[in-house]
Amino acid sequence: MTNLLVGVDTGGTFTDIVLLQDGDFKVHKVLSTPEDPSRAILQGLNEMGILQDVGVLVHGSTVATNAVLEHKGVPTGLIATAGFRDVLEIGRQTRPKLYSLGAQKVSPLVPRELRVEVIERLDERGEVMVELDEASLAQAIATLQRSGVEAVAISLLFSFANPAHEQRVSQRAQEAGFYVAASSSILPEFREYERTSTTVLNAYIGPLIARYLERLEQELGERTRLRIMQSNGGSISSTMARREAARTLLSGPAAGVVGAVFAAQASGFEQTISFDIGGTSTDVALINGMATETTDGTVGGYPIKLPMIDIHTVGAGGGSIAWFDTGGALRVGPRSAGANPGPAAYGHGGTEATVTDANVVLGRLVPEAFLGGTMSLDSQAARQAVDKIATRLNATPEEAALGIIRVVNANMEAAIRVISVERGCDPRDFALVAFGGAGPLHACELAATLRIPRVLVPTVPGVLSALGTLVADTLKDYVRTVMVPSEESEEVVESVLKELEQQGRQDLASEDIATHNIRIERYLDLRYVGQSYELRIPFEQNVEQAVKDFHAAHGQRFGYNDPNELVQVVNVRLKARGVTSKPEQRRQKAVHDATAQPLSQRQVIFAGAAGEVVSYDAPVYARADLLPGTMLMGPAIIVQYDTTTVLPPGWRSYVDEVSNLILEQVEGK
Repeated sequence: MTNLLVGVDTGGTFTDIVLLQDGDFKVHKVLSTPEDPSRAILQGLNEMGILQDVGVLVHGSTVATNAVLEHKGVPTGLIATAGFRDVLEIGRQTRPKLYSLGAQKVSPLVPRELRVEVIERLDERGEVMVELDEASLAQAIATLQRSGVEAVAISLLFSFANPAHEQRVSQRAQEAGFYVAASSSILPEFREYERTSTTVLNAYIGPLIARYLERLEQELGERTRLRIMQSNGGSISSTMARREAARTLLSGPAAGVVGAVFAAQASGFEQTISFDIGGTSTDVALINGMATETTDGTVGGYPIKLPMIDIHTVGAGGGSIAWFDTGGALRVGPRSAGANPGPAAYGHGGTEATVTDANVVLGRLVPEAFLGGTMSLDSQAARQAVDKIATRLNATPEEAALGIIRVVNANMEAAIRVISVERGCDPRDFALVAFGGAGPLHACELAATLRIPRVLVPTVPGVLSALGTLVADTLKDYVRTVMVPSEESEEVVESVLKELEQQGRQDLASEDIATHNIRIERYLDLRYVGQSYELRIPFEQNVEQAVKDFHAAHGQRFGYNDPNELVQVVNVRLKARGVTSKPEQRRQKAVHDATAQPLSQRQVIFAGAAGEVVSYDAPVYARADLLPGTMLMGPAIIVQYDTTTVLPPGWRSYVDEVSNLILEQVEGK
């Protein structure tokens, strides 16, 4: 058993491992070790007995995300064009809370004393107005050396049009021993603030990522090739991840969306909403044949312009803590119990009521079946924690638990509306793909509220993000700002695309991707002249067709368009995709009249029509006993190693040919 392909996703509470062997998935979960995520990975591989046999390990990591959210990056300096060092602090005029008089901007990751200037100037076409002054550069480098910074971000005015000055500054900074991130390499695109912010983020987390990956590679040994998931849903080599660390900021959630696409397409679903509930957060994304992408993301309040899957995250997960605000209203999250101490039911010292504890009190989690029986839940501790909330509400523990679930479900519902209704899409046209450790626990109630007709629970829902790393393609993104009228752009667009394609093919070839497995995808960022935002449009024939597609897309997205209005080509984009061979999910014909015997019966609580507590005697089934064709009627509980699926009253489920669970609300219920 050698040269195994293994996927790993490090979450806030659990580290998930998926092994692909002989067409079957083997899964394992261990508690995460946030102080050093590699410890949990190595522990899990050891427990599976495969540490010495891993040929390729694809890793979805939270190291970059946590470093930004917790402000634990390295001391970072910024070199800017003279007169522009405060771009990072001035930012934009947008206000996250428009009517709040006490709104606070996030503090820049680089304080003002570590932002230095060099004398140079380019115009908007990249032509030199003021040559780079070497004396000012030497002084800037010396200032940063005295300040003790470890990394340097370089963002000079209009360097996306001509990188020569930035390349010289980068050379000098590297000679001085700094970790260097230059905007002309990270993001050669206009919009000064966002380009600078993205470059600073890369520098801020780069050394941490580099050290973490180097340590993990040493532990794994030379026999194992390490690949890292990016925010765009593709993987890159660990060497590239060290250099362009900002590409990994949404690594784990992106892998979950890739896994959701894979599972849904196996069951014949193209339009889906991915619904991933972990220990600390819920991630949702719209999938319309393929995952929706954005270049307007933020992490911890800091803009990042690199392409990433359009994922909306809320602080609502299994470990989210229930609390009361100053007005006495019940809230849930975003604070989480995490892996340590975890929910009270884990028995590790946690005393505050969490979503997991509420599900235990309601009978929806089976204590002795948690993690396949390898970790038992403490029902008494969960009840004591929820009872504190119940006392404040003057209610029973069961009523309080239902209240906690209602509140957290409302937070999740709002997240789904952001990526569907607010983007002009009707949730009723989609299926909900529920995964993560807690996704299948809440999916049916969310679907009923949003009138989503079907819920799909994949074969390995609790580790779908780890599975997503296994099926992800190698993916490289390239962009070049051109800023030309569409009617004059054909020659420029073709020239830039040719150059970017050559670069993409070279980069993928360096990662041992065979030529016949390389796919090139072309896009244009278009806008009406005078607009301050643009839409990404596939470039399949010529600019004229892309402009027609832009008018249609503008009408879909914003409810209006004007085919007589002039259109501008802002950016030229290209994706170089190294297509990986996808594992075949085993297909079995449905067994006529297939039935399953319940493992047990238990009391499970749901809300009645008026919101009252209603207790049902519900059967508990083992997921492994459900053959294709098996149909169940709710209420029922379906347990498996990596998650628990709750089938409420008025719902039914059946198992399809690839063993995915399809849940539907019964008409009239």
